[in-house]
Amino acid sequence: MALRRLCAAVVAALLAGLVTMITPAAAQAEVQHPRQEWLRKSTAGLFLHWGMFTAPKHLDCAGWERDVTGGGWTPGYWIDEATKLGASYVVLATFHSRLGYARPWPSKIPGSCATERDLLGELVKAGKAKGVKVILYMTDDPQWHAEQGVEMLDSAAYSAYKGEKVDLTTREGFGKYSYDLFFEVMKNYNDLAGFWIDNDNEYWERNKLYEQIRQLQPTWLLSNNNEDTPIMDTVSNEQKTGMFPSYDYPAATFTPMPRLSEACYKLPDTGDWWYSGGDSAVNTRLNVGRYITNAGSSIKSLMAETPMVNGKMPAQQEAYNNFMSSWVPPIQESIKGVEGAGYMYGGMQPGFWNDGAHGVITINPSTGKQYVHVVTRPRNDFVRLRDNGYRVSKVTDLRTGERMRFSQSAGHLTIEGITKWDDYDTVFAVETRGQRGFYDDVKAYATSSRDGFPASNLTDGSYEKYWDANGAQPVSISLDLGRRKEASFLAINQRESSPTHARVSFGRPEDSARIKDYQLTASDDGRDWRHVRTGSLPSARGTQFIDIGAVQARWLRLTVLNTWGGPQAPVYFKELKIDEIRVGHSYPRSARDGALEAEDASRSGSVRSEFCEACSGTRQVTGLGGGERNAVTYRDVSVAAAGTYSLQMDLTSASASSVSVSVNGGAPVSVAVPADRADVPDPTSVAVPLNAGRNTVKVFGTGRSLGLDRISVGGLPPSNYTPKTTMTVEPHGVQWVAPGQQSVKITTRLRLDADDQIDTVSIAPVLPAGWTLTGSPATRGSLRLGGILEGVWTAVSPVGQDVGSVGIPVNASFQLLGSDRKVTGSVPVKTRPADRVFVREAEDSANVFGSTGLTSCGPCSGGEKVRNIGGSPDASVTFPNVVVPAGNYKLFITFTVNGPRSYFVTVNGAAPVEVKLDGVGNNTPSVAEIPVTLNAGANTIKFGNDQAGSPDLDQIAIG
Repeated sequence: MALRRLCAAVVAALLAGLVTMITPAAAQAEVQHPRQEWLRKSTAGLFLHWGMFTAPKHLDCAGWERDVTGGGWTPGYWIDEATKLGASYVVLATFHSRLGYARPWPSKIPGSCATERDLLGELVKAGKAKGVKVILYMTDDPQWHAEQGVEMLDSAAYSAYKGEKVDLTTREGFGKYSYDLFFEVMKNYNDLAGFWIDNDNEYWERNKLYEQIRQLQPTWLLSNNNEDTPIMDTVSNEQKTGMFPSYDYPAATFTPMPRLSEACYKLPDTGDWWYSGGDSAVNTRLNVGRYITNAGSSIKSLMAETPMVNGKMPAQQEAYNNFMSSWVPPIQESIKGVEGAGYMYGGMQPGFWNDGAHGVITINPSTGKQYVHVVTRPRNDFVRLRDNGYRVSKVTDLRTGERMRFSQSAGHLTIEGITKWDDYDTVFAVETRGQRGFYDDVKAYATSSRDGFPASNLTDGSYEKYWDANGAQPVSISLDLGRRKEASFLAINQRESSPTHARVSFGRPEDSARIKDYQLTASDDGRDWRHVRTGSLPSARGTQFIDIGAVQARWLRLTVLNTWGGPQAPVYFKELKIDEIRVGHSYPRSARDGALEAEDASRSGSVRSEFCEACSGTRQVTGLGGGERNAVTYRDVSVAAAGTYSLQMDLTSASASSVSVSVNGGAPVSVAVPADRADVPDPTSVAVPLNAGRNTVKVFGTGRSLGLDRISVGGLPPSNYTPKTTMTVEPHGVQWVAPGQQSVKITTRLRLDADDQIDTVSIAPVLPAGWTLTGSPATRGSLRLGGILEGVWTAVSPVGQDVGSVGIPVNASFQLLGSDRKVTGSVPVKTRPADRVFVREAEDSANVFGSTGLTSCGPCSGGEKVRNIGGSPDASVTFPNVVVPAGNYKLFITFTVNGPRSYFVTVNGAAPVEVKLDGVGNNTPSVAEIPVTLNAGANTIKFGNDQAGSPDLDQIAIG
């Protein structure tokens, strides 16, 4: 024992000496470093959660190891499974808070399970033999130390080893213990590739653990989960869901290139991150889509599988690995050693393309070859996407080798005549003759810039230096072309530092910080400005474009009126950042698109063909206003089978108008066309019936300036497709009301987030029987991208009755190409208990949340709670307008927590009172009570903890 203490003291002294050599300056992100090169060239990794609680659970370390070995565990199996997935590395998570804190190596430091067999060493050796790196997972979290009813952390043994009393169940004590483990691993496993760290521990940070890792193992990688810690090499984004399409994982991430980023997700559709006793399905479509879209954003796919005790994968996961082993190799060149295109490495535009198509672009930085990955195929036989100024010379189907027909005009590449679609990803290799059509000497100025992020960064050619608007909205960017020149479009690369849509991730509200509404003006002298275009940009990743026809000017001014993000996500609200803006003067051109060009159709009346820089084939027909006498007639619109189709018309219109379509002499179908530019086409679609074979389609309209560029025919969207909207219904959360008749004011806001057109839009509450409503449905004829519809109503319950428990649905209904769609919100209302004078949910929209966030909680009142309370002054929840008679009361606090934590409760600005709480799990609500003195009328109650994390909050009540 004395010798052990002496050794521990010597190690501590050495570490202390090393700490003194570490400079005290704050860590700076090493965005690019030679040690990262192998990971940058990788596509994927395999994440293995495996330990004592892998089913069947073991509570005895020796028994677990015996069953591991007896079951036939071999390290080569894991390495081979990783290779099947195209993975270059394995992350092993056994020292995990939910897996018994097991260490798969013969550790000399007591404190939790450690094996006698060196499983980690065997895995590292097997990986090295086949070129697969191994990274070790380490946790910061002791809270699950007795989850199974048995203590898994041995504080007494570790205290004896250290020669001091250490409680491993506290964050401080666990931080000290795990800190020692880092150094043991660094000493014994030189061929390890690094650590994957599940969040931070205060003890580690205070003792400069990461800086010491950098000195002792300078080639090792450090990865951190769910946050961008500067000293780490990678940012891991854990289990993102709820995107559209569901496989578009990058849409939920927040890390700009060239920062290394991982997408960390479960391959099994259901169940835990570890094997819990079943054979969960693997959704091939979802997971292949994730694999490809991550590659298209330079994000590494860290795929979690659930090995059993003997190391073997459940049957369906092994089958998926086998599938990938044959599916990946034919397209290997398009996903390995490449970067995501449409960002800082150049390339065409990823995202949503024609007729429901969606995909990404990858680019080989050495050769310049690009790869178009069509993950969701269009409802047509061609793909049309923005070419970003690249002049295409050759297109080949990468799997089949077939040379594809293609055309270019109006800033688009069209790959035509596609008959062979892969079930998961059709890949086209695109060779180009370089990028052209941009001015290289543009200077930028802005009305607001954050210090160190000036407007000059917008046009310096560096995507790592960006402009920051410093929270200003509206904000203007002026672009000086040097002299009067022709401009045709802007190409804008916004900072990829936010997700693309509103969401809640691990209780933290997130939103898009991208441009929504804009105005573009032009000037010859920088003083007198004329209108060019107004519109909305989609909240989407990659290069975004604003076409302006042909504008002659020296100056262009882009005024950003607002961004997509709202105040509910303060981290992203008004946080506009832009990497680069380029001014384009011309588009690459080749043969015409595979679409039906208006100038090739029959014309009647005053319809005429004229030049149009931004139009397909550089021409459009104008003069379509005035009714059916001025028309364009297509006499050979052919389809293989009779049915209803989507007819897309690319129209120009300088004033509000409408367009009508008559098919085969039938009654015309009309739709509104919003005002825009007379030389920039925008799509408008209608549903039309077509016969098998040839059809005649006549297009005409109203308005003084209606023009037609082209039409195309595709299938209708699937019946389960609803364009993405954001619908906000207030009040949010269960409304607890007094007995007797009550009124509830309901406010609803619907925003269209997709680049679709929806028609006949209506919003209205649906009342329970006996209730009455003041206010009419909110309606609009149509909405386009970014359009908003709002409504306000008052719902009144029956006279002489208590509300009881009811839900008031709020329905937004609309049509998409003639088909009905609906999105729904709800206002739940309940009569509060007789022994309570006030009840409010923590998630109620009347509260002020600071930097906290809402999260689902099935057992909680209303199914939600507020988490991430505490740790900083702004991480608080404030309940304003707590209206009661004056008096002394009991404040009932419903919370969830795993282990001891505290709130500091402030009433009406008085001194905070600490409320110490303890609980058995984050999904088990408990109730505590404290005495409070409240004023007559409105009171304010605040929950927070400036220094440390607090329990999650479900509800408060006064009684």
